[in-house]
Formats: sequence, C-alpha cells, structure tokens
Amino acid sequence: MPVSVRPAVPAAARLFAGGIYLWFGLAKIIDVDLTIRSVRAYQILPEAIVPAFGTALPVVEMALGVLLVAGLVTRAAALATGLLSLAFFLAICSAWVRGLSIECGCFGNSGYTADPVPGYVRELVINALIIAACWWLIRRPASRFSLDSALGLSPPTVKELSHD
Repeated sequence: MPVSVRPAVPAAARLFAGGIYLWFGLAKIIDVDLTIRSVRAYQILPEAIVPAFGTALPVVEMALGVLLVAGLVTRAAALATGLLSLAFFLAICSAWVRGLSIECGCFGNSGYTADPVPGYVRELVINALIIAACWWLIRRPASRFSLDSALGLSPPTVKELSHD
C-alpha cells in the first residue's frame, strides 16, 4: 500500500465502524420497546435477560461509536466493536439457518417479514465490513485526527509489539 494512503486507512476504518455503530444505536434507542422485541425475535437469549440486553444494547453501540469516531482508546473500542459485530453476524446466521422470518433489528426495525433474506444478506455484509475495519484497527490503531494521537495515547502496533 502506498505510504501516502496508509495513514488514511485507520481513520477511514474508525469513521466507518464508529459511524455505523452510532447509526445502529440511535435507531434502536429511539424505541427501546421495539429493540427489545427485535432481540426477543432471535430466540437466542433467555427471556429473563432480553429486556436488560435490549435496553443496554443501543447505549453500548453508541458509546463504542463515539469512541471510534473520536479515536479514543481505539484498540479496545475496535476489539469490543469487532466482537459485538461478530455476535451480530452469528445471530443473523442463526436466524437464517433456523428459518426465522424476522427483520434483523440492526437499524431499529423489528418484527416478522415475508422475505428476510435481502435484510440478512445486507446485515451480514455490513457486519463483515465492520469486523474487517476493527481487525485493521486492532493491528494498527494509530490514525490522524484521533484523540489517541492528540493526547499521545497511540499504542504500538501489533507488529511493533512482536519485535519487543
């Protein structure tokens, strides 16, 4: 990759993943009851924790989005975001394999739908791209226009750590 492009990649990855997570969280926090119904529709979590999970999820997504967009504790935020996107990816796969006809709920929609496949494919692609962006940020978290850089908190890259 050309030297002039390299510094832009982590910033783009941060803004992409963080922006999507802000969008996810905002769409869900607008109607928490709808988010809880969406979590329930997956039929994965025990009912006893569905309301707490559905209520906390948009707050967590928005917090991760803010951290990534700001570039603060980037590696940790990318790790948490990547793991959460992996969980979403697996949940969508599970719903699809089990033949559930639900909307994913990623953008605040929920409930049953006659043709969920286009939504499943869209959400799988989005989450795969977020996972890829987060993987990049875990390996190379330092970027321009980040609070980590401005505050002198940019951690070493994975490559730098392996040479110590």
